[in-house]
Amino acid sequence: MHKLSKQEYLTGRLMGQAFFMICAVMFSSWSVAQTASLASSNTWVDADFHDSHLHLTNYVQEGTDIKDLISMMGSKVGHSTVFGIPLQQQWLYSTTGDWAPTYYLQSDAPLYYYSFTDAHIAMAYRSLTKQQQARLDPMITGFNPTDMYAADHIRRVLETFPGVFSGIGEFTIHKEFVSAKISGETASLTNPALDRILDFAGEVGLVVIIHNDIDMPFPKPDQEPYMLQQMKALFARHPDTTIIWAHIGLGRVVRPLEEQAALVERACADPSLRHVHMDISWDEVAKYITATPETIKRVADVINRYPDRFLFGTDVVAPKSQDAMVAVYDAYAPLWDALTPEASIKVRKGNYERLFDEARRKVRAWEKANIDNN
Repeated sequence: MHKLSKQEYLTGRLMGQAFFMICAVMFSSWSVAQTASLASSNTWVDADFHDSHLHLTNYVQEGTDIKDLISMMGSKVGHSTVFGIPLQQQWLYSTTGDWAPTYYLQSDAPLYYYSFTDAHIAMAYRSLTKQQQARLDPMITGFNPTDMYAADHIRRVLETFPGVFSGIGEFTIHKEFVSAKISGETASLTNPALDRILDFAGEVGLVVIIHNDIDMPFPKPDQEPYMLQQMKALFARHPDTTIIWAHIGLGRVVRPLEEQAALVERACADPSLRHVHMDISWDEVAKYITATPETIKRVADVINRYPDRFLFGTDVVAPKSQDAMVAVYDAYAPLWDALTPEASIKVRKGNYERLFDEARRKVRAWEKANIDNN
């Protein structure tokens, strides 16, 4: 057997090292190319907006196939929350006969809480690829906010479907025409059951999207909006919970208060409420905000001063096309023009990313620490 000389050994070793260095460089170049290719395939990274408020299903639990939703989002919508509607419209034969209502204003029959919506959302989400899942933030909604066991329901959903949910909501406390139709006890901002829900959300890191009208429908002149004080007290009791107040408390007939812009600005300036954010979702809200040049300026001035506190959402229900998903965004064109570039990007995308990226991190950490299977 030929014995290598010292020179031959050193030469071979150097050649081997060179070979591995070349391979490493080639692999590194391939990895960079693959990463760039993957990034370029995510055409949604430069999307117009993220949607902080989207219902996959309607009031009779029918809706959009989640894979179709991803297709509709296309390159216009980057990320989106996705949740059902926690209320089921009862088909009461004595009221509508053979005609089946699909919306809460189509029947006098009551609404009831429909807990299966959470399993439906979770299973739909799990049917997607990892890349598709990365675009969505599922939310838990199928609980009764008057029930002291509601927080336990939320915990069980997290235990059953770890790795899925980022928050809870949209769920309703006071809502025009809806609250009075719900079977059982009427929800309240002062109910300890709601405090248990928000306490648990804060412990886990779940984002909370809560719907509560700022006032009663058709208030009498000079009637005090008592719910505003109750909302502030509720928010103040839960400083460790990230809360999004849906629609800034507005509705179809619950119109903006005369001093609403000033009230919202005071809330934004209050350091004890820095965990509270507001979404401007819903075409009805867009009508109020863009009604006149004065309303646009009033709202834009507040957002420009506090750009970290507002999120855009559509509030579309079971969308059937991309046009349906972007209609509310387009309706806000005058507002986008009135915002500073910094405020516009934060409202449309930046605040969503900040809040929900943090929620996913916290919730996954809680699941890892508290669920046996993790």
